[in-house]
Amino acid sequence: MTDAEKTGASAPIVLISPAMAVGSGYYRPLVAEFERRGWPARALRRRGFERGEPRASRHEDWAYRDEIDDIAHAVAAARAESPARPVLLLGHSLGGQLVAGHELTRPPADGVITVGGAIPRYRHFACRGLHLAVMAALVVPVATAVFGYLPKPAFGGPGARTFMREWARMVLTGRPPYPVEQPITTPSLVISLGEDRLSPVGAVDDLAERLFAPDSVTRWHYPRDQAPPGATNDHIGWVRTPAAVVDRIVRWWPGAARG
Repeated sequence: MTDAEKTGASAPIVLISPAMAVGSGYYRPLVAEFERRGWPARALRRRGFERGEPRASRHEDWAYRDEIDDIAHAVAAARAESPARPVLLLGHSLGGQLVAGHELTRPPADGVITVGGAIPRYRHFACRGLHLAVMAALVVPVATAVFGYLPKPAFGGPGARTFMREWARMVLTGRPPYPVEQPITTPSLVISLGEDRLSPVGAVDDLAERLFAPDSVTRWHYPRDQAPPGATNDHIGWVRTPAAVVDRIVRWWPGAARG
């Protein structure tokens, strides 16, 4: 009997919120790995990075709340499509910030997974994050004022003006660009990756401790020496060889669902 036959209609549906500046198409291997286990999955669009859709510009702007609204619409659509299936949100990197914002400000999903999701406060990074602080304090505000958006080759470019300014304020202050009135109580799996320079362990811990209720979170670190032969746990590359991460999620969910 295949994994798909074992899980059948009881399996959750996984909605994947991509990383910054990464379109949904990149997540095809991750979607395929979930579906091999009998879990329906789909990658959500990342504004400004989908083929045929508008890029950020002086006249095309959006904010964190708009990206969170996109997630909320996807959750509602998944529930309407398959009411019996739990809906899990998987946020990769920036997507982790967005799914956390969804849980804090919209009707919650049934479960949350973040992979490399973090509070990107500059102090969490190597060399006290001087390069990141300079970008947040100078590059983002100046470039978005001059061009009306954040152009390439800046990190995240082409990035929407309001969105990148909100991200920059979080880098400088550690405060997310959405209200945090109560901690997230949705069953959650927070994953950090190897020696991840883009989402260091301290920044991932900050996300887990600042935004989630302690008894709702399972914390897992995926070290480099546990990556299977031929696989990587690089911040971006893990999506191309995702079996170990999907294994961990599939093992975690039944216990989390029981509470």
